Parts: sequence; structure tokens; C-alpha cells
Amino acid sequence: MAKFKSDFLNVLDQRGFIHQISDPEGLDALAAKQQITGYIGYDATATSIHIGNLITVTMLYWLQETGHRAISLMGGGTSMVGDPSFRDDQRQLLSIEKINANIESIKKVYSRILNYGGSNPTLMVNNADWLLELKYVEFLRDVGRHFSVNRMLSFDSVKLRLDREQPLSFLEFNYMVMQGYDFVELNRRYGTVLQMGGSDQWGNIISGVDLGHRMLGLQFYAVTTPLLTKSSGEKMGKSASGAVWLNGDLFSPYDFWQYFRNAEDADVEKWLKIFTRLPLDEIARLASLGGVELNEAKKILATEVTAIVHGREAAEQAAETARATFETGALDLSLPTRTIDTGPDAKWKIGRTTTAILAASGLVPSQSEARRKIAERALRINDRLEEDPDRIVRWEEKDPRYGGFKVQLGKKKFALVIPKK
Repeated sequence: MAKFKSDFLNVLDQRGFIHQISDPEGLDALAAKQQITGYIGYDATATSIHIGNLITVTMLYWLQETGHRAISLMGGGTSMVGDPSFRDDQRQLLSIEKINANIESIKKVYSRILNYGGSNPTLMVNNADWLLELKYVEFLRDVGRHFSVNRMLSFDSVKLRLDREQPLSFLEFNYMVMQGYDFVELNRRYGTVLQMGGSDQWGNIISGVDLGHRMLGLQFYAVTTPLLTKSSGEKMGKSASGAVWLNGDLFSPYDFWQYFRNAEDADVEKWLKIFTRLPLDEIARLASLGGVELNEAKKILATEVTAIVHGREAAEQAAETARATFETGALDLSLPTRTIDTGPDAKWKIGRTTTAILAASGLVPSQSEARRKIAERALRINDRLEEDPDRIVRWEEKDPRYGGFKVQLGKKKFALVIPKK
């Protein structure tokens, strides 16, 4: 039985997106009665967003899909300050040029996930358009006076930093004010009444809801998603080689596909609901599979999510690469390929150690982890079991089929390591 009157909140609820809603009855009634405009903000602190952001971007997709208007807000202004939420130190300050370059890179991912065309297009907006034009004293008087420092200090995002006796700069302390003002400005320009985000943004979002009431006398709404963890308790979004980015140059489509293919059994249904657009009855069917058949559900999960982020062709290529590698024993040349420098030191001109090659493959995050995996007898180079972390693998040992080394870690992880010419 439907929990809400509006299609929008029912979709979010049934797919597991909802953690907190500021006024569920009010938002539900409004969304059931008329088209609403909602947004999510993303700071451009890197050239890509990561898998945690994919959850919130998907909320924007469902907002648009259920007939409402979605805004993806780029933090061209807020990125100059940096969000202090749940961090032990201040973010590195970026130049305007670097922020703009990051925004252009992130836009490419958004364009594959959200629909910026058609009769009800998602809007892409940059808060630099208003934040960089503000006059400081007027901003303090008109906006800053509505913020209670006592209340700001009570939010977990700030309180945890202070409890750890880590410094919180005055610059960072302004971030909450700037984000709250974004909500007000988006309402003035586009009639926006809803902000969504991860649960770690609850304090910042609620400040915007409160500011809308104080400055405009209007009711704003907030929805946050839960922090997504694996059934094992591990935080989602980390791989052996680091963060799971959505840009293919930072995390290849094949690695992305494999990340979802290796989902824990207990996570398959949850991830299908959140990350794919498959109908719920089809998800229920896939989740009911057991044993070896559940692996087929994992492949569908991996292919569907990869298709959303990287395109259908890349997804099918990743699936075929995995099939060729694991089911037929062949090694597809579209596997992640890394180059390893032969180095100026004559000592390395003959080759590199097994440890160095494994570390260079990206299958482990460090040389110390590479040594540990070799000690566990988990490494094969060109199908040879490697047990000596200091064995020099000579360049002439390259497999002629690939022009490099086939690196296998355990049963499921592969990469090609090519000596730099």
C-alpha cells in the first residue's frame, strides 16, 4: 500500500532513498497537488563526482521522472570556501580556473544521468552567478543576522570537528550561511521549495529551510538519503585502488562494472532499487534468485548501473570483457591498462619487482598492501603464481599478446601493466 499521496515521495520511499524529511505531510501534499522545483548542490572540488553522489543525482532523476522540475546546482561559489562537514581539516582552496575546469568535467557525467532537454528539462545552475556578486556588509546584515552561532555549533558536522579539537576557520564557518542563501536565491529565481542531499548535509539544508522562512516567509522542504553501507558494515564507495569515481578516466567503466558485479548477496536488492531504473517487480524477481542464479542478478545490476553512468555501449563492453576473462579464460584487451615507468635508474632497466608491478596495476592501494597480497599467494603475473615480493620480473617476460604483464589478484581482479616506452 502506498505510504504517500505523491508519486515522487512514493518512488523515493519504495526504492529506499528516504532518511529524513523536514515536513513529510506538507511536502507530500504539495507534490501531489502541483509541480514542485527541487535541487541538489554539488561542489566542484574534484574533476568528478563519486558513487555517493550518484545516489543523490538519482533522486533528481526521479524528481524529474515523476513530473517535477529538477535543478543540479554547481557550487562555483561555495567551492571557493569548502564544506567543513565531518572533516578534520580545511579543504584545499582552489582557484576559479580550477573550479571551472572541474565543473566542465562533472557536467559530462550529469548529461548521461539527467535529461537536460525535452519539455521538462533539468536545469544546470551555478551559484557563482549570485555568490560572487554579493556585497559583504549587506550580506552580513540581510542574511547573516538570521543565523544563530549557538545553533550552528550544535550541528554534528561542526560539533565533531570541535570535539576533536581541530581548528574550524572563519572561512569554513561561512559555508553554512552560503548554502542556506543558495536555497533562498533559487526560490527567487526558479520557485525552488525543496533541497535534497545526503544525510551528512542535514544541518546545512535545514539552515536553508529556516532561512527561507525568516527572509521570505515561505515554507521550504528538505529530504536526505541515508549513508549507504554494505551489509558487511563497510562504507560504500571505496575500492582497492581508491574512490569509485564516475568519470571513466579516474575509474574505468570495467572497474565500475566489476565493483557492482562484486556486490555482497545481501546488497543486491537494495542496490538494484537505488542505482537502477528497473521496475520494482523485476527487482523483486531478481532479488528472489538464490545460489549461482544470484550471480546473474549481479551482472544485470552491474550492467544497468554502468549503462546509466558510462553509456550502454561501455556497459556491454565491460560485461563482455568480464565474460571473456572469467568464463572463457581469454583476456580482453579492454581490461584496465596501466603503464609502469622503466625509470632512469639502471637497476630497473631490466624490469621491476612483483610488488612494484602489482602496486602499479591499481588493484591495490599501496606497495605494503601489494606485499601482503603476495604473502597470501594471491598474485599471478602472466599466469605464474608469485610468492617472492622482491623477484624482478624482466621486461622480456612481457606476454606478446598484450605487450605487457597480465596481473591477476585473487580470482576476480585483472589488469594489464604495460612498460612505458
